[in-house]
Amino acid sequence: MLLFSLFRNNSQAETILFGVFAALIILFLLIDLGVLNKTAHKITTRSALYQSIFWVMVSTLFGYLVYLFDDSEDGGTDALLEYFSAYLTEYALSVDNIFVILLILKYFTVKEEYYHKVLFWGILGAVFFRGIFIFVGAYLIAQFHWILYVFGVFLIYSGIKIYFEDSDEKIDPEKNPIMRFCRAYLPVSRDDHGGQFMFKQNNKFYFTPLFLVIVLIETTDLIFAVDSIPAAFAITQNEFLIYTSNIFAVLGLRAMFFLLAGIIDKFYLLQKGLSIILFFIGAKMLLEIIHFDIPVVLSFSVIILTLTLSIVFSVIIPKKDKTIPKDLLD
Repeated sequence: MLLFSLFRNNSQAETILFGVFAALIILFLLIDLGVLNKTAHKITTRSALYQSIFWVMVSTLFGYLVYLFDDSEDGGTDALLEYFSAYLTEYALSVDNIFVILLILKYFTVKEEYYHKVLFWGILGAVFFRGIFIFVGAYLIAQFHWILYVFGVFLIYSGIKIYFEDSDEKIDPEKNPIMRFCRAYLPVSRDDHGGQFMFKQNNKFYFTPLFLVIVLIETTDLIFAVDSIPAAFAITQNEFLIYTSNIFAVLGLRAMFFLLAGIIDKFYLLQKGLSIILFFIGAKMLLEIIHFDIPVVLSFSVIILTLTLSIVFSVIIPKKDKTIPKDLLD
């Protein structure tokens, strides 16, 4: 009873829940890096599956805590649905992120035993930078509420743009301005030097190609955050729900990478589904201008139905082969 009495005030509930969230994240990251993956090794599909299930379970249990300790009039239902709507949207957007990360790792010919280390530090950086993004976004919205409508327009534009994008489009890391800066001004070695990010030789520090991989993953994650953070603010303006759902999704990304890396191209319609979700969320935000509110239950239903249909149709409808048959070339 004492524990429940602590959550009578919603702000106090969020403070305590955030403490639980921070403790969980720190504990699991320390166990991950310091115990389970102390030495570099290749992550098996079975291990990736167990880790993916683990993060989904942890994220779901935390969502239940949000529902349990919310004292709003709806009994926490809206907060729960907003949390999972933001979580599912970010989780789905992470699939595109996985494809880009895989291209980066292949481009730099990173050894598979170093994948986990690279993704660990890359995602740790994402946890930090997304926190800054969300804090700045929440501050700007508090000062200038009309920015939400700018987010809405941007999400509609992103949805249309993503829908017509070529999902097979390749990336060129060398065109990244930060990458060009690192190449020009930092001493970079040719080998990974045993999986290190930097090392000292002849009283001089050198960076390895793995460091460049981290830099590239961080900058591409910031690009993805430009879509995902406004989408989260379109679902809810509660920065606590936005940050926790976003970070749980990002932390699950690493395990999902090892699980889906070999079959990521099979879900080719997911990109179309994501574009529809972004368009819907942006439109939902703009409709608030004329005081037309779409219920949280309906928003959640649209998101989960769109994602489900995108995955199902990707599996049952074979992807068209864009290659030109040899007999037509002759």
